[in-house]
Amino acid sequence: MKNAYKAIVFLFLLFTACTEKPIDIHLHYLMAGEPGSQSVILQARLAESDTLIYEDIHNPELLMQTQHPGKVGVARFEYAESDDFKQIKTSPWMQNSPDKDYILKYVITDLNPGKQYFYRLRYGLDEKRTKLSGVQSVNTLPGAGDDRPVSFVMVTGSHLTRFYTGGGFGKASSQGIDAYREEDKYEGFHGFESILKRNPLFFIGNGDNVYYDQPEEHKATTLEEMRAMWQRQFYMPRFRKMFASVPVFWMKDDHDHRFDDSDTVAVNERHGAYPSNESGIATFLEQVPVVDPNDPDPKTYRKVRVNKDLEIWMVEGRDYRSPNTWPDGPDKSIWGEEQKAWLKATLLKSDATFKILVTPTPMVGPDGAGKKDNHANPDGFMYEGNEFFDWLSENNFQTDRFFIITGDRHWQYHSIHPSGFQEYSCGAMVDQNSRLGVDPGDPNSNDPEGRILQPYTSKEPSGGFLEVKVNKAQDKPAIAFNFFDEFGKPLYSHSGEVVR
Repeated sequence: MKNAYKAIVFLFLLFTACTEKPIDIHLHYLMAGEPGSQSVILQARLAESDTLIYEDIHNPELLMQTQHPGKVGVARFEYAESDDFKQIKTSPWMQNSPDKDYILKYVITDLNPGKQYFYRLRYGLDEKRTKLSGVQSVNTLPGAGDDRPVSFVMVTGSHLTRFYTGGGFGKASSQGIDAYREEDKYEGFHGFESILKRNPLFFIGNGDNVYYDQPEEHKATTLEEMRAMWQRQFYMPRFRKMFASVPVFWMKDDHDHRFDDSDTVAVNERHGAYPSNESGIATFLEQVPVVDPNDPDPKTYRKVRVNKDLEIWMVEGRDYRSPNTWPDGPDKSIWGEEQKAWLKATLLKSDATFKILVTPTPMVGPDGAGKKDNHANPDGFMYEGNEFFDWLSENNFQTDRFFIITGDRHWQYHSIHPSGFQEYSCGAMVDQNSRLGVDPGDPNSNDPEGRILQPYTSKEPSGGFLEVKVNKAQDKPAIAFNFFDEFGKPLYSHSGEVVR
């Protein structure tokens, strides 16, 4: 009788397990952002489905209709020093909400410098029935006391629409190439696969990560449409694969703020009022792990001490800028007085061997004569740019120790300002969003007299990325700037070491 009872109980439990409904909630993505020597921000989004179905990925209208609906659920982040999670630590249980696009964020602050950590997400419709994501990893930065070799990569212009529908910039030109139509097209940008092979410590998405204003006939002007741009981008398998082991620093530029050459003016003559400046700022803070979600006064400009020899400064180029249409002069600024004061003060205090300014828009160029959006443009913000170069020289910053890396431009280059300071442009991420550059001495450039020196510029339109490496050469600190195309082919390298 006793054995019969056990059999009945076993059959009941087996029947319950077999008939129990699956946990009908899915993980859209999981990523780590803002890695420091002791902290990192983890972010995840829960969704209704684990697939993203395009009716026609090469049709702009149908592509822009594709969304990845979120779903309300609960989750906690779990992390440990080993991938078996034997000494596991967890965040509190959190519930997402439609108000935040079903996104969850948590700041971990109890990490050690220069170590690898493993993390995952436990999630479900409630705390009683959950499932686990795959295991991902993140390395903390070595910090000021450690001179081990480090490297990172930077991209801009990750244009999903042009990848699937072709380049051309909306006008008759040789810019961009045909849409990508090979069998692996649903995997997304090849550049992320190429970046993974370089094994960087971190990745910088230096603005134009999405394009709210393109394609022209299907601009994202509402919050739902803006969110959908990020949802499509973050679903791409190659992007999610990179997230699994490479943390990201996110910056924004014009297209992922509002529209082309955007500023803070409420109504733009060409683009109208939407997206608004306020919604552009808020959506960026919502969609990527860039600030503590509980910070009442978040700032997207920051500095990061990578190791003993390297410190980087990432500046905000949209939130504080004067109207682009103002005449150039001492009252016109991209950075705003508070950010500019912070930048100068922190640069003076730094004892890092190499200092890198990461800016979404160029300071050297050259650029087209008609542009008014950046520090390289005479009718833009050149006064502030020249003032900053003068300040660097006056304060004895060395041209082989202070560098600028920039995005925004759709070609790769290495340029030298008349003051001697060097700028490296990472170029557009994908071939379909690339073009040839503007040369020094071109009468249609901001440098018709050819005062800018340019050791390198793209020989043909090509997507790609910039890698920066800092290590030792014969026991002396050394830095290298390496350009690659979208498929990982080396294109140009410039390096140097500090002579002591």
